Amino acid sequence: MALSASDPETVIRALPIWFGEIEIEPLLGGITNKNYLVTDRERRAVVRFGGDIPVHGVMRFNELAATRAAGEAGISPKVLYAAPSVLVLDYITGRSYGPDDVRADRERCVAMVKRVHREIAKHLRGPTLAFNVFHIIRDYARTLVEDQSRMATRLPRLLSVAEALERAVGPIDLVFAHNDLLAANFIDDGKRLWLVDWDCAGWNTPLFDLGGLASNNGFDEDDNEAMLSAYFEAPVTDATRRKFHAMLCASLLREAMWSMVSELRSTIDFDYVAYTDENLRRFGAAWAAFQKMERT
Repeated sequence: MALSASDPETVIRALPIWFGEIEIEPLLGGITNKNYLVTDRERRAVVRFGGDIPVHGVMRFNELAATRAAGEAGISPKVLYAAPSVLVLDYITGRSYGPDDVRADRERCVAMVKRVHREIAKHLRGPTLAFNVFHIIRDYARTLVEDQSRMATRLPRLLSVAEALERAVGPIDLVFAHNDLLAANFIDDGKRLWLVDWDCAGWNTPLFDLGGLASNNGFDEDDNEAMLSAYFEAPVTDATRRKFHAMLCASLLREAMWSMVSELRSTIDFDYVAYTDENLRRFGAAWAAFQKMERT
């Protein structure tokens, strides 16, 4: 069944999984997919609409494999149904986090990230993608030049910074990572945490998820040190600290360039220009801090 962008409710009602009449309610806040809460007489479910987005490396076969594996691992809601451009998940009753919540619940959030890296791969089936942030940055730059982005003149400097960050990160270990650790992707049901939205999942260094967790949620240096020591179960070395801060910068640069491309390519109603500018500001601050670290 293909997505009907003009009438998603018709597609939802035609799915062969409902028990009796259904109620459909749009879920607000998504900046990549369109999401709906559906209630029938037996349960509630989330229906996600979204096709492949090659410019962002989002391929739905990979998202489905990751989401199924995360459900089997007990990390994410179970997949109830899947068809081209449509994914139906069990609904988790709970509270989505904001950055303040992630900082206040840092220990459980870090433990969740560690579970993702240790357990998801055991449940994966079929082909899956890699997520190389430096390749993504370079590819975004080519797209932005082709699309005559307002940021085109800034790209040479950003690419030069990315090269320096890639050298600082050096060789990496691989885990299957989430790669999009925004606060809203953590849900607390009152007893435990869940992690949702696997669009960007793929094989990556664990430092990218850790850098994303820190940068997306306003961690300070004490938070960073505690996170790294908890994740690696050892005191933080200077080498690990340097690689982490380089990857934190790279995660912010990638998010800013994702938004630059989305300014030109996305049909979602969202202020991508403001999001770009905010992420560039945060990237600039992180890069300045990294340079200061390199000088000391």
